[in-house]
Amino acid sequence: MIKFVNVNKRYGDYLALDNITEEVRAGEVVVVCGPSGSGKSTLIRTVNRLEPIQSGRIEVNGQDVQGDRINVNALRSGIGFVFQQFNLFPHLSACENIMLAPVRLRRKDRRQAREQAQALLERVDLAHKADAYPAQLSGGQQQRVAIARALAMEPPVMLFDEPTSALDPEMVGEVLQVMKELAREGMTMICVTHEMGFAREVADRVWFMADGSVLERAAPQQFFQAPEHPRARKFVADIRGA
Repeated sequence: MIKFVNVNKRYGDYLALDNITEEVRAGEVVVVCGPSGSGKSTLIRTVNRLEPIQSGRIEVNGQDVQGDRINVNALRSGIGFVFQQFNLFPHLSACENIMLAPVRLRRKDRRQAREQAQALLERVDLAHKADAYPAQLSGGQQQRVAIARALAMEPPVMLFDEPTSALDPEMVGEVLQVMKELAREGMTMICVTHEMGFAREVADRVWFMADGSVLERAAPQQFFQAPEHPRARKFVADIRGA
């Protein structure tokens, strides 16, 4: 579903992604972890061209996302992206935030879009907040609306960039629960997260990144019990000691 081939990304002289070659299969959940500044967020932001790359190739569902003829808006509308900050439109209700893209980009009938938005809000356990504005919602509720908004375009792939890091601890669980449900339903997902409990429970594979490279890729049990790379061993030891 997602393929990185010899991907390099620079910010000036700084090499943020160093020759990344990896694949994510359809229906697979990959959790990307590693220390701050390792390139995790940069990596997933290249998938929908929020970050350009200098060399290499990235494919989503067989489509070269860096191709000259690619329609970037169409590409992004087919890839769900949930950010660290919720990025909801403050002047729109929860329901209207979810309706916006299907109506504007897909020319969906407003009545149908509202029915879909209501169904998605029910899916993230927020049907009772359809008419609430972002300022009236907790951080966890806003992030669940943001997930519902991403799902409104019916994407085959969902990308999560540290979706719980801006939340108070008591709100983290409600967002992770929605992500677990998506995983159980077979959604293809790449999740950059520090929530290692989620990685243990939900991931099919864990990618460990440092210095712009994927240094280890393993099933969660293998990664947390017996990581092979010295940097990964230190990372896991630090988690256990925290």
